[in-house]
Amino acid sequence: MQHPGARLRALVEEDVVMIPGAFNALVSIAVREAGFGACYISGGATANVAGTPDIGLLTLTEVARTIREIADASGIPVIADADTGYGEVECAVRTVVEYERAGAAALHVEDQVFPKRCGHLDGKELVPAEEFAEKITEMVAARRSPDFMIIARTDARHVTGIEDAIDRANRYRAAGADAIFPEGLQTEAEFAAFAEGSPGLLLANMTEFGKTPIIPAARFGELGYRMVIYPLSMMRLAMGEVVRGLTELREAGSVEPMLDRMQTRKELYGLLDYVPGEEWRFPRGRG
Repeated sequence: MQHPGARLRALVEEDVVMIPGAFNALVSIAVREAGFGACYISGGATANVAGTPDIGLLTLTEVARTIREIADASGIPVIADADTGYGEVECAVRTVVEYERAGAAALHVEDQVFPKRCGHLDGKELVPAEEFAEKITEMVAARRSPDFMIIARTDARHVTGIEDAIDRANRYRAAGADAIFPEGLQTEAEFAAFAEGSPGLLLANMTEFGKTPIIPAARFGELGYRMVIYPLSMMRLAMGEVVRGLTELREAGSVEPMLDRMQTRKELYGLLDYVPGEEWRFPRGRG
């Protein structure tokens, strides 16, 4: 069976890849059925659905389980957020092993000090660039397949400035990173300058309500980015509807006003490829 990382690499060779976030396995199936070739697991979304903020509280074991469920259900390449690697070099090495074993195509790891913050918040701190580069080198050496992608994220833009962010990116590439994820860039000009200063495979984060303006995927492609993640978009849509629905239920005392906005039982079963009374084999998505 082809490694999911090889499939992801083939996708980015063809065109800009839009990669929606899936906050559970059912959403990942919907991502696949909507025609997307890959999905993303956000550390922030995974933490939020567990009822916690994005401050690195979840363990490697918890996130690896989420990866396994989504990889099994969707059958498409998964990029997974690894925060700071769950610790120092030894922990980051284990993260590579566990994420790849769980079925991820790629992970990204960031150069923040633990406990980390959401990349679009102020007050972040960075580890020394040489220390993080060493972590990247060891993580690259730990992967079972060279197709598994190690993506290095730098949060330097809002700590030490864009020039340092570019310098760090180039250090991380030299250490073996397959791609770079510059977090928190604020303008198209910054995205262009970063791509010029650190040529190679780049990932852009199109998150809402943060420091980055809304930029279409095609424009990211023109700016030099081949992967565009949408980490929280589907969760924000879902939670917005949940809150509105709860308000309506409380006020109306009935679900009837909401029925036309609900996924039907038939639609759910179709998404799961489930026919009552017929055998359903696991896993449906992965091999």
